[in-house]
Amino acid sequence: MKLIIIDDEPLARSIIKEYLLYHPELELIAECNDGFEGVKAIHQLQPDLIFLDVQMPKINGFEMLELIEEPPAVIFTTAYDEYAIRAFESHAVDYLLKPFNRDRFEKAISKWFQTGKKNPVQQQLGPLLETVSNSPAEQYRVVVKLSGKIRIIPVEQIHFLEAFASLRQVQTNLFFCDR
Repeated sequence: MKLIIIDDEPLARSIIKEYLLYHPELELIAECNDGFEGVKAIHQLQPDLIFLDVQMPKINGFEMLELIEEPPAVIFTTAYDEYAIRAFESHAVDYLLKPFNRDRFEKAISKWFQTGKKNPVQQQLGPLLETVSNSPAEQYRVVVKLSGKIRIIPVEQIHFLEAFASLRQVQTNLFFCDR
């Protein structure tokens, strides 16, 4: 299994490399100092997994992922906890908050192995859809993000739903009775 570390901090990269010594089945094929190097390495080397920092010079980790059509599995490694939700929305395997210890690193690697070492979105979508379709209570509600907060709205409260998409934006209007 091939992996790349993308982090602007040499110390952070060295800690990951030290922990990888316990995993001879994993081959470190590149280290990158910023997102542009990361994009180039991913396109050229096609890794199975990347360890990705969020805050880096030039472009951040999320912007880097947007430049890749089919990103590999991602374990975020960052000192900022406020990006965790966005990381999981980007389908991250895990989110390691710096400084992390070997035990926490091992949990992230185990999680990746359990997903079949491929993009977790592809692996989890089928079971997720099956679970939703088998749960009647879930069929009569809509989950939306309003003003930065997640809301669960019962279908009977929805009066109108409209969606608009263009090449530049997606806009959805939802009118419901908030009780």
